[in-house]
Amino acid sequence: MSRYELNIGLARQLCGGVIMDVVNSDQAKIAENSGACAVMALERVPADIRSNGGVARMSDPKLIEEIRESVTIPVMAKCRIGHIAEARMLESIGVDFIDESEVLTPADEEFHLPKHKIEVPTVCGARNLGEALRRIDEGAALLRTKGEAGTGNVVEAVRHMRLIKSELKNLLSEKNISSAAKEHRVSEDLIKRIIKNNGLTVPNFAAGGIATPADASLMMTLGAEAVFVGSGIFKSENPPLVAKAIVDSVNHWNDAAKLVDISRGLGEPMKGLDIHLLKQEERLQERGV
Repeated sequence: MSRYELNIGLARQLCGGVIMDVVNSDQAKIAENSGACAVMALERVPADIRSNGGVARMSDPKLIEEIRESVTIPVMAKCRIGHIAEARMLESIGVDFIDESEVLTPADEEFHLPKHKIEVPTVCGARNLGEALRRIDEGAALLRTKGEAGTGNVVEAVRHMRLIKSELKNLLSEKNISSAAKEHRVSEDLIKRIIKNNGLTVPNFAAGGIATPADASLMMTLGAEAVFVGSGIFKSENPPLVAKAIVDSVNHWNDAAKLVDISRGLGEPMKGLDIHLLKQEERLQERGV
């Protein structure tokens, strides 16, 4: 088995779970106690990155190390798109997954990381099949919808998941491999592997705007294999309660009666944003196509 195949296998172990954004060891412990399958270490949750502005970078290594020491579940960390030095640093720290994230300020507007050269499994966002295939061709072991992070508004994650599913269905009936490869700007070999596999060759999770148990259930219903949640938990009135409810909702995503019980009495969710009011330059999902 190649290292890349092993990395995909590690990513598949997270299927059916919830990955939570955390900014310190206390939040990491809340995540683990709630049943999260992994945590994502970053300096600010997406809602704060959005509201505070400035350049968002990789977290301080000390913070990542403190989070790693505080939990027993896998720890992911974000680096900027195309920032090879940050990725190497995260690899040296010993994180379990590296997320090349559009939530942080991109370092390279033209190129993503050469992910086949990185031993740690890499995570990337995608809005459509073309972006998904390009990230896989570069060596991503795990995909997630981009959604619109830090908004508490699930509509874009829904749009991305539906679009990827629809475009993938069309690709699986494609007869002209060369034409499909040119359209999506990827290798013909990848198109052949996708068709042979009858689907994406790596897991595809949901992220961006998930703020309630119902949101998490919706994304699982649409075909997500797991969910990422950040601001939706730690910008709510009662983070420990909401964290546990999100995990339970993924475990029981197809049981409406159970979801009612899970969602009852959680307090105020994060306020959220109307995405239609965001300016084009404020849309994080536009980064890294």
